[in-house]
Amino acid sequence: MTTTADSGPLIRQRSPHAETFELDHASGGGAGPTRRGHRTDPPGPALGADPRWVRPGLVLLLAATALFYIWDLSASGYANSFYAAAAQAGSQSWKAWFFGAIDSSNFITVDKPPASLWVMGLSGRIFGFNSWSLLVPQAIEGVLAVWLLFATVRRWFGSAAGLAAGAMLALTPAAVLMFRFDNPDALLVLLMVAAAYCLTRALETASTRWIALAGLALGFAFLAKMLQGWLVVPAFALAYLICAPAGLWRRLGQLVVALVSMVVGAGWWVAIVQVWPASSRPYIGGSGDNSALGLALGYNGLGRIFGGDGNGGGGGMGGGAAGSSFGGATGLNRLFSSEMGNEISWLLPAALIALVLGLAATARRPRTDRTRAALIIWGGWLLVTAATFSYMEGTIHPYYTVALAPAVAALVAIGGKLMWDHRAQFAARAGLSAMVIATATWSYVLLNRNPDWYPALRYAVLMAGLSIGLGLLAGPVLGFGRRALAALLLAGVLVGGVGTASYAVATAGQPHSGSIPSVGPSSAQTGGMGGGFGGGGTRGGSGGSSSTSSDGTSSSSSSTYSSVSEALQATSTTWSAATVGSNSAASLELDSGTAVMAIGGFSGTDDAPTLAQFEQYVADGRITYFVASGGMGGGGGMGGQGSGSEITAWVEANYTAVTIGGQTVYDLTQALS
Repeated sequence: MTTTADSGPLIRQRSPHAETFELDHASGGGAGPTRRGHRTDPPGPALGADPRWVRPGLVLLLAATALFYIWDLSASGYANSFYAAAAQAGSQSWKAWFFGAIDSSNFITVDKPPASLWVMGLSGRIFGFNSWSLLVPQAIEGVLAVWLLFATVRRWFGSAAGLAAGAMLALTPAAVLMFRFDNPDALLVLLMVAAAYCLTRALETASTRWIALAGLALGFAFLAKMLQGWLVVPAFALAYLICAPAGLWRRLGQLVVALVSMVVGAGWWVAIVQVWPASSRPYIGGSGDNSALGLALGYNGLGRIFGGDGNGGGGGMGGGAAGSSFGGATGLNRLFSSEMGNEISWLLPAALIALVLGLAATARRPRTDRTRAALIIWGGWLLVTAATFSYMEGTIHPYYTVALAPAVAALVAIGGKLMWDHRAQFAARAGLSAMVIATATWSYVLLNRNPDWYPALRYAVLMAGLSIGLGLLAGPVLGFGRRALAALLLAGVLVGGVGTASYAVATAGQPHSGSIPSVGPSSAQTGGMGGGFGGGGTRGGSGGSSSTSSDGTSSSSSSTYSSVSEALQATSTTWSAATVGSNSAASLELDSGTAVMAIGGFSGTDDAPTLAQFEQYVADGRITYFVASGGMGGGGGMGGQGSGSEITAWVEANYTAVTIGGQTVYDLTQALS
């Protein structure tokens, strides 16, 4: 029995003519004592036990990732104004910070739980709210996710595999997009990778503490993006139930502990929202019933899977065309087509090959085999999440696929390591060859979707990948030694990464804004669904303005403001203005720094406020202006079922329209005679 370099798996030396390959059952290191027939493997190696090149390699990886994610970050401004406005509100009001309100006066929340806003809001409170304090925390979360993925894969498969997994995650276009943006997906990915790390540690010794920490991390993932954070739960539970080195009843008991930890990690905030008097907290946006549970199970839960509850059809909106804002038609090819394919599918064929061959190679292993445990963790993560994204009928955006990036990267690294360790056998070399050729071929297809962008690149990737793949397969026949095969494998890794890296670089080189950003060289053309007022106007200057009233006569505005922002800054009411839709309100808030009431919330399904409530707010002198929505209308969002149209009609009937900075505004302190 011999060990591979970097404390990798023990392998059984077999004839180079063997047609099958299998790892020894102690695939995570030397076998420890057994109890009740279960092998207890030692924990992974300490970083100090690695070769001297590992520390510099890790430092270089993390430093390069940080530079890549932070470079020219402010070019995107406030990125998604919807979440940026909520982060700004959180930097101004602790109550808005805790509940995730989009305005500092705490009228309505965003349609997600607030965990990601806590990070950005604290950053804005500490460093002052601006583009850098908003987006740098997202980039840091990306660096931490890369580091944790390295640490997780390295424990059982060595430092080379860990570094490869971290690099592949860092260069996934969807990851580059989200770790340079202010959507909640950045924190979601970090917490799911943290849970996978804790699960890996728990599997080494059947540790109750580590499995509880895994559940706690998934609980907080729920607070980042609700049920999407729990798509990995089936794979994690299955891996522990099958592979943990303990008796069945202990394994079941520890999974119950993990479940309790997960519920506690998610439920404490939900419980506080439920018991907090609704009259003294913001309305829970998107819920339909002003409850966090309603949001989790409705609009952000079953509504995403089956449609309805304010969710547009995933297949009906966008249709799968290139640059589509939504996911395209449901089906197994959704992840490979259109924008989703550009964001996540570069290494997906190689990951699937690695998963299938890895499971076949470990089919006869002992129950506690670590390689199979890792394949269940990452493979289950990939398959369950991919199936959900492929067939969900509610609202889905291509950037959701960032949740697949850690699993894809880990599977490619683990599968490559497994087959390299058995390169003397034809089946293993065939697996390596298939991964390289499949990656090069699919990269050619994806690059060919943009035929005018570096057209020679796709041909170079294809030809080099085919040559390297065939070289790996026939290497021993051609007399290639270990060094020659290692050089070929390194070349295959580099060539296979060219496609995803080129799109990653192109993504980082483009500013991104709006609700639905895209990757690659054309991303600047497909922002989509941004704020309703294009930044809310410009500040400075003064002068009169005029408008045409409902009877067709021209009336002079009593305002001397040249921009809506300037007018809002001069108010002293609870809300400087009200407008239909959260996107429109967000633009006004970011430009003016004041609280703006978002009627109907983002989805447009919230009856908040009702017409009677709005009339009372106006009568109490709590709102100065009503700004006619330039955005989504009819309730402010997708559904158009809220009170926005009714309130708009009431305002138009009772107040005179004036124009400030080209925008129609109603002064709610001056009713019609």
